[in-house]
Amino acid sequence: MKINQLIREKRKELSMTQEQMAAYLGVSAPAVHKWEKGVTYPDITLLPALARLLKTDVNTLLSFQEDLTDIEIESFVNGLDKTAQEQGYEAAFQMALDKIQEYPTCEKLLYSVSFYLEGALFLYNVPQQERYKDVLEGFYLRLSKSETDEIRETAIGMLIPYNRNRGDYAKAEELIKGLPFSKIDQEEQLAALYTQQGKYEEAKKKWEHRVLGGVSQIQTALMNMMEIALREEREEDAVFYADLYETVSRQFHVAKWIAYTAQMQLAVAQKDSDRCIAVLAKMLPAMKESWNPKDSPLYRNLNGKENTTFSKRVLDTVCNDLVNGEEFAFVRGNAEFERLMAGL
Repeated sequence: MKINQLIREKRKELSMTQEQMAAYLGVSAPAVHKWEKGVTYPDITLLPALARLLKTDVNTLLSFQEDLTDIEIESFVNGLDKTAQEQGYEAAFQMALDKIQEYPTCEKLLYSVSFYLEGALFLYNVPQQERYKDVLEGFYLRLSKSETDEIRETAIGMLIPYNRNRGDYAKAEELIKGLPFSKIDQEEQLAALYTQQGKYEEAKKKWEHRVLGGVSQIQTALMNMMEIALREEREEDAVFYADLYETVSRQFHVAKWIAYTAQMQLAVAQKDSDRCIAVLAKMLPAMKESWNPKDSPLYRNLNGKENTTFSKRVLDTVCNDLVNGEEFAFVRGNAEFERLMAGL
């Protein structure tokens, strides 16, 4: 981050106006404004006082090291995943913290690393997750003050379940209501524009992305509706939602194994060992199959790639849960289940 960006960010973190900063340093408000715009820079004699005022140090202010590029960040996150696989989540987590400390003002790095670490908690079935989540929540709080809409709103979206899960419903509601209520759908508008201009390739990519995103939203809604039906003991409705989830997933050509996830959750919730085993018999082999969205006419123009590696990791997590997880204790000991596991 450049010195002008650093000054602006630190000043805002301290809830200080440009006028207040100017008064503290004995300069004019327009001078501070020019610093933050990158038009001019503070006199070197002001740096010690400026660093103290911003609660940082001169070395940080004088660090003209550019932020990491998108390619460098992607490469680092890939390295994190390799470390998590070979040395465990703790090693990857510490590796991430060290990198963030090296580039403390690189927002894109913090953004990418935070969301990777969040997903890896589930993917690798990490025990004692709370200590990691405390750190991640701090990262989301920082990102929730970003000037970039996408980063800020995504971070707030992550803070909502954090507050909800610990019972701070008032804060969760405050965050939800603080999100933009409505805005022009950029993707839809661009797709319509590209179609009118005859830019069909660009238009198809936008519409296909919208279909895939819409399917994900429908799946999430159906899964939650099924959970509510189970809590209200509306068994028939729960079965209907699970069946519809499977139908939608198949009709819209998502990865084959995903179609079974609602049925699996339903079987576990009902402690139905026969249903659970029947679903596992179809779901586990499907996880070994590759899936490339471009193989479907629905997503032919998306920049998709096979997710065999991801499915394999999920398979490893599911198998670990089947063997050790408390929620699957009801099915262990069943002869058919033992044969199924032996086959894996």
